[in-house]
Amino acid sequence: MKILVIVAFLYSSSFALETSNKLFECTEIFKARKSELLIELERIDEQKQALEALKSATEELLKQKESKVSYEAEILEVKRKEVIKREANIKAMLEEHKKILQKISDVKMDKIAQTFSKMKPGASAKVLSDMDIKEASLILESLKPKIVGKILTKMDAKKGSEITRYLMK
Repeated sequence: MKILVIVAFLYSSSFALETSNKLFECTEIFKARKSELLIELERIDEQKQALEALKSATEELLKQKESKVSYEAEILEVKRKEVIKREANIKAMLEEHKKILQKISDVKMDKIAQTFSKMKPGASAKVLSDMDIKEASLILESLKPKIVGKILTKMDAKKGSEITRYLMK
């Protein structure tokens, strides 16, 4: 029985020793894996820091670009307002010039009308017959109806009828 106890003791000792060896191997594997994981963690941390730095730089660049775009938009708005003011000034000047030109045209037409009203009907008819129908009708429109009648009676019938048709438009 002693032998059996000794064999059992030896067997359990060898089992314990074998278990101890396996535990030692597992511990070594865990230590090696822990070391690999720590290295991987450091690499991940470095990448994280690089990404944060990149993100920060990108955000700063974006802020600068937004600021520049905003500044340029303000400049464009100021220029647009200037253009609108200039356009309004030009339109006002154009209207003023149109009024002045109309006054000049009216004065000119009055002078021509006075000239034709002072002329003899035959001479007026001859001059108007040689003119363009539009121009002749404009002159006749500015004269008194009595004078127009006298001039048309002295004018060639065909030319007189063309001018009369134009006056009716």
